[in-house]
Amino acid sequence: MKNKMIAGLMLGMGLVMAVPASAQIRLGVAGPITGPNAAFGAQLRNGVEQAVADINAAGGILGQQITLAVGDDVSDPRQGVNVANKFVGDGIRFVVGHFNSGVTMPASEVYAENNMVFITPSATNPRITERNLWNAFRTCGRDDQQGAVAAAYLRANFAGKRIAIVHDKTTYGKGLADETQKALNAAGVKEVIYEGVNTGEKDFSALISKLKAANVDIVYWGGLHTEGGLIVRQMRDQGVTAPLMSGDGIADDEFAAIAGPGAVGTLMTFPPDPRRRPEAAAIVERFRSVRKFEPQAYTLYSYAAVQIFQQAAIATNSLDPKKIAEYMRSGVTFKTVIGDISYDKKGDITRADYVTYTWRRGADGKVTYTEN
Repeated sequence: MKNKMIAGLMLGMGLVMAVPASAQIRLGVAGPITGPNAAFGAQLRNGVEQAVADINAAGGILGQQITLAVGDDVSDPRQGVNVANKFVGDGIRFVVGHFNSGVTMPASEVYAENNMVFITPSATNPRITERNLWNAFRTCGRDDQQGAVAAAYLRANFAGKRIAIVHDKTTYGKGLADETQKALNAAGVKEVIYEGVNTGEKDFSALISKLKAANVDIVYWGGLHTEGGLIVRQMRDQGVTAPLMSGDGIADDEFAAIAGPGAVGTLMTFPPDPRRRPEAAAIVERFRSVRKFEPQAYTLYSYAAVQIFQQAAIATNSLDPKKIAEYMRSGVTFKTVIGDISYDKKGDITRADYVTYTWRRGADGKVTYTEN
């Protein structure tokens, strides 16, 4: 209850926390800093904060330092719009965020109308970049790409098996589930269950009864780690041994903490682990030794977004968001901590590199995801 009261006070104070710095370029990072998805908010915030610290220490951008503001949208679309409007009032022109697709889309309209360019490190719904906005970019892939990889894995490894598809009714969760379903159906594979549940739900007994009755062999989950972890835990408690497969929305070690021992064997799609890239080695060590933060999942994708802003500003010798956006869409290659990135005219990255992972127990007893 105390944590909820603190979160409420933070929301009431405008949702944006300024991080002190003597700087001139105003950058915002927005995501669920509090609430059930705060683990992912921490990834975005830590990634951007470290990038800003590193760039400022090296002299900033075009001789100017960066001032960072952190906006807490609590994974709520209305709060996301409030954050966006607060950023407008604060004169911010560059934004990294938001985390959720359903928050990113309404916030992006505010940014487009107010001469602000944004890069989301994690929002994967195709519509984010299909709306012809001049200012929309991401460092991650799209759900149609991710769903195709998941479907291919299911066809290859669960041929003739009973597949259930469950989603959380959100823009991201339902969108990912639908893309996976679409790819499966196109290949002649029909799911035995297609079901939606509500975010924030705690008791999934009704769902699990349906899964048991259908004798499912695998459950595909479109949603985040919070509900996904509870579904796995309750499946195991009720004797359902079918593995769960999901997407990038469970890519945080908190998933295993929620799911319990039953998390072992869970399947997941995500790009190749950026922590293993040689160009990331020094920065990953800095996260671990200095920030005491494990830069999993979207941490480095957030760091890369700031690098892209920096390189585009230097190349154009400008801090004009529209000039920077135009340059980003020109097909040039950006050197980042997650590898080389270039954009198409929509603002999507030109590489599609989703792979599959399995959650396994390591020699230290910790359950986490490792690439197959």
